[in-house]
Amino acid sequence: MNTASNVASESPDRLQVPPVTRPFYWSVWREVWENRSLFIAPLIVAVVVVLGFLVSTVGLPERRAAVLLLGPEKARAGIEVPYDIAAMMLIFTAFIVGVFYCLDALYGERRDRSILFWKSLPVSDLTTVLSKVTIPLAVLPLIALATIVAAQLVMLFWTTGVLIAHGMNPGSTWTTVPWIQNWLVLVYGLVVIALWHAPIYGWALLVSSIVRNAAFLWAALPVIAIGIFEKITFGTAHFTTLVRQRLFGFAPGAFGFEPKHGIAIDSLWQLTPGKYLSSPGLWIGLIVAALFIAIAVRLRRYRGPL
Repeated sequence: MNTASNVASESPDRLQVPPVTRPFYWSVWREVWENRSLFIAPLIVAVVVVLGFLVSTVGLPERRAAVLLLGPEKARAGIEVPYDIAAMMLIFTAFIVGVFYCLDALYGERRDRSILFWKSLPVSDLTTVLSKVTIPLAVLPLIALATIVAAQLVMLFWTTGVLIAHGMNPGSTWTTVPWIQNWLVLVYGLVVIALWHAPIYGWALLVSSIVRNAAFLWAALPVIAIGIFEKITFGTAHFTTLVRQRLFGFAPGAFGFEPKHGIAIDSLWQLTPGKYLSSPGLWIGLIVAALFIAIAVRLRRYRGPL
């Protein structure tokens, strides 16, 4: 009786229902484990960028001496250029990886018939699709952030070594560029870009849930066809402008650029999250993204293997 009562008293603790978030958490980790290109592609690009920078440091001491004679603002701009190029290349890489990941996310599991296994698990279609959306919206920006900071640190320490080896003071690299401020701006920028591109990722997931082959073509051709049809029929390019705005239009609302400095960010006061979050374009895009994702969830519920 005592043994039975002990088992009865302990069973509620042992049979605790896992938290609601646990299936989502492990679903996100599954996507990371199964898609190594999420971190391999940015890593390869980072290695290429760093190697290119290492080669370009031939003649660096002479160029640095000339740049420092131009004044503080121009000196900072000249020193920052390779680091900014590295960041832009890796941000662009993360976007491309995110698009192709979404195009294959739901199509791939039907193609290799793994959808039969995943549907046998106690994980809802909503949880599965949301875990896939989380990759381009959260995981890839984090990977991009870590890769950019790591690449820039390698470039920074290499520059320091080159200048010391030539008998120059390396302090110009450390003090002229506000590294902490730049990395804070980078974090903010990655969040801004991810939210702005949400409808693009949503569209790619929707296409991935429908097509039976050539997901990229099915995603791109309707966009191209609508643009051509509008141009031929009405002589306008509103849809093309809308697509271009969705790709590149995040900056004006998120940053307060100063005319005399162009697109440079000289102060954290130039970050305008309030203006960005109140932008109709942002919220319209998020609503469209939510609609695409909801349709993708619905379609996955009734989709089987190819």
